[in-house]
Amino acid sequence: MGKKKDEKSSSGTGVTRRGFLQLIGVGAVASSATPGLGAESTTGVTGPVEMAKIKLLVNGRSHRLTVEPRWSLLFVLREKLGLTGTKVGCERGECGACTVLIDHQPLYACMTLAVEAAGKEIITLEGLMRGEELGPVQQAFLEHDAFQCGYCTPGQIMAIEGLLRSNPNPSLQEIRSAVSGNLCRCGAYAHIFKAARRAAELRKG
Repeated sequence: MGKKKDEKSSSGTGVTRRGFLQLIGVGAVASSATPGLGAESTTGVTGPVEMAKIKLLVNGRSHRLTVEPRWSLLFVLREKLGLTGTKVGCERGECGACTVLIDHQPLYACMTLAVEAAGKEIITLEGLMRGEELGPVQQAFLEHDAFQCGYCTPGQIMAIEGLLRSNPNPSLQEIRSAVSGNLCRCGAYAHIFKAARRAAELRKG
């Protein structure tokens, strides 16, 4: 009598401890035997990704590449062409570290597919230099110490380069607006604004 009493559950439902454990064991077996439960289902597995052949015009040079349709322009520039001046930041279109010019417009490379950029003119930070000579915006950033850690600097430079190509003499508000999509965690904005004005002067000169 004592043994049977001990096996009764405290809830008074009549389920014994031994019976409860047996139920758990049966449930685990059923779960493992059911597709999609307790184990990853193998249904819906996709085949090999079909590659795409594209031609990218980057910094005046033509590159023929075979890419996956899902590859971002950022990935291709850095990993396939070795142009690491374009930085990896948030990779979701928020920080601006990967800004490049596409047909002279500043755009996020992380949010642009490589296949979308095919046939368009792409300019990266490296494309602003003339050999070993810095471009006007790069020189202005150097003169005005418009960076601290420097990680956001390539994107900031490309944003201002794009602005000056469409507006050679921007106001302070226009400069602010142009770099509003480029985050500087070091807070060097005052120097960045001065560098943008200096870059406008250097481009005229």
